[in-house]
Amino acid sequence: MSADEVVRVLDALDAHGAPVVVGGGWGVDALVGHQTREHSDLDLWLSAEAFEPFVVAVGELGIDRLSAWPGDRPWNFVVGDGGLLRLDLHLVEPVDDVDLHHGSAIGGVRFPRAALEGSGSVGGRVVRCESLAWSQRWHQGYPPRDVDRHDVTRLCDLAGLPVPHGYELDG
Repeated sequence: MSADEVVRVLDALDAHGAPVVVGGGWGVDALVGHQTREHSDLDLWLSAEAFEPFVVAVGELGIDRLSAWPGDRPWNFVVGDGGLLRLDLHLVEPVDDVDLHHGSAIGGVRFPRAALEGSGSVGGRVVRCESLAWSQRWHQGYPPRDVDRHDVTRLCDLAGLPVPHGYELDG
């Protein structure tokens, strides 16, 4: 997925009143300020109340498929156009003036709104993205893939922190 595609998606969502926060690998690249690797999808955080305008906007972009992936849930799933445009959607709901909730009522995760108050840029466009500290946190705690090692290294460089054990880049 190219930076131009990310900008096109974000512009369409904004035009329909579906504000999102960029997460995952594109969120890392937004914090860095330029693309550092290839991306197969675009992770987006969306308030559940903005789901209807989101559906309208992505429908106009040609996204008409829900792709079932292992672990998908009603609050986290992938939609796409059957080609290169894939969005990994993470729905959140406000708990109070400070926190957000992601997940089921029983096993969900509560985290501060500040986690989604980062700012960066993709393709020259200013975007809302995960904060540096929370992006680091969400890229850990599971067996890392090569892209996770890459992203965590970029985040640690930004924060001036050492790369955690197991996230070192080979070579």
